[in-house]
Amino acid sequence: MFEKVNPAHPDKIADRIAGALVDLAYAETENPHIAVEVLVGHGHVYIIAETDTPLEYDKVLAVCKRITGENIILHYDEHRQDKHLAENQKFELRCGDNGIFRGVPVTFEQAQLCAIAHKIYEKYPSDGKYILDERRLIICQSRAEKEDLAKDFPGAEINPLGPWTGGIWVDSGATNRKLGSDLADSITGGGIHGKDLSKADVSITIYAWLKAQQTGKPVELCCAIGDTEVNGIPYSEIVETARRYIKMLGGFEKMAEWGLVG
Repeated sequence: MFEKVNPAHPDKIADRIAGALVDLAYAETENPHIAVEVLVGHGHVYIIAETDTPLEYDKVLAVCKRITGENIILHYDEHRQDKHLAENQKFELRCGDNGIFRGVPVTFEQAQLCAIAHKIYEKYPSDGKYILDERRLIICQSRAEKEDLAKDFPGAEINPLGPWTGGIWVDSGATNRKLGSDLADSITGGGIHGKDLSKADVSITIYAWLKAQQTGKPVELCCAIGDTEVNGIPYSEIVETARRYIKMLGGFEKMAEWGLVG
């Protein structure tokens, strides 16, 4: 059983904004330290950023308008990173928090639902959520023709409550609220969106997930704040593995669109 949401879902809009702001920080400096939380809905975007790389308000606003597609009102609150956490990362890469991580291979069912989500999104680039298990395919797709979807997916349960418009005027969205869609059976100790690569929540999650896909077996890792190694693996190696993966995807915003299980 697996649930997938598309990039126009309000929670993914929040994730995408958070990812885009991390991309902005990386455009300014090679190794920024940034953590961003985003709440979006009903014409407003609320952002709290903790960063050692200041972001220009106009650039933040432009990101929000581009991703929401709306003439939104931005509430942006920026703060410097905590001095003790900053000191922890000053001379070498260290885990910035305690955490547990479990990477799990993607199943056929999960890959199948991702393919369905992509196919629908290509035709209807609007808010959508989908569930698949051995008995049911449930499709909730805004601004869609139910008859067309029924032809493409006979037997599916389509928009059980009837037509709906979806989007940030119907519901609010928040960062890291759809980790089940992003990671499937994998587990992270925190959120993967809106954070730089020095954060264990990002780098170790990506590393464990990639290793699980390579080996075909679950990979379990844990860390304590200040660690320079994780289960004998240099933390710097984990960060560089995650860096290459993010670069391959095209950045943090691109990762946020579909998550790791895309």
